[in-house]
Amino acid sequence: MTGISRMYHSPSSYYGKIASGKRIHSAKDDAAGLNISQKLKKQSGAMNVNGENIKMGISAANIADGALEGVHDSLHRIQELGIRASNGLMSDSDRQALQAEVSQNLQGLDQIARNTKFNESTLLDGSSNNLHIASNPDGSGMNVNMGNSALSALGLRGFNVTGDFDLGAVDKALNAVSEQRSRIGASTNGLEHSFNYSTGASIQLTGANSRLEDLDIPGAVSKMKQDQLMNDYRFMMQKNQMAQSHQVTRLFQGL
Repeated sequence: MTGISRMYHSPSSYYGKIASGKRIHSAKDDAAGLNISQKLKKQSGAMNVNGENIKMGISAANIADGALEGVHDSLHRIQELGIRASNGLMSDSDRQALQAEVSQNLQGLDQIARNTKFNESTLLDGSSNNLHIASNPDGSGMNVNMGNSALSALGLRGFNVTGDFDLGAVDKALNAVSEQRSRIGASTNGLEHSFNYSTGASIQLTGANSRLEDLDIPGAVSKMKQDQLMNDYRFMMQKNQMAQSHQVTRLFQGL
């Protein structure tokens, strides 16, 4: 009866799979399939992490570009003030008043360079000129140059319109900031392409693993019912055989 009981309860192995919806629970279910499934999960997980890294990189680039827009505005204002100060009709006191606003704008530029950060990384002081974004599963990826908008890098430290000054320095600073924004924009486009690839690859890998690992539930239910029916049939046949054997034994004992 032990063999009959074990045979009868064998369909119970289907219940866990049907409940989880997974065809492969362990190596005994499909050793080769389990190996492939683990590799697909590893690749998909790596692509998901790459996607998160890329999104952080895009966010940092957007923050830097937004800050550089403010730098552009301040430089344009300094340029306007410098042009006014160049007018021979301006008195010394007029130029001092203009310089007061120039100094405020210069101070604002310095604060932008020191305080523009993402996750404690300062973006525009020159320390993020080679910011690595791990966009590939092996840790490699893109290096993003966030630029340097510090006054010394822009060539405007000590710029003063009350004496001799060169408006060309402001033009150079404006051109430098424009180039920085162009580089950041190009890097952002590259990161977005990488993100789209990582997201698409992760979806494809997850789909492939699902097709390999997931259970055909209607088929499994049908197979389970067939096995249950066969076990019931075998159980009844063995029970009948035991009853017939018992009757034969009693018949011979009665002779």
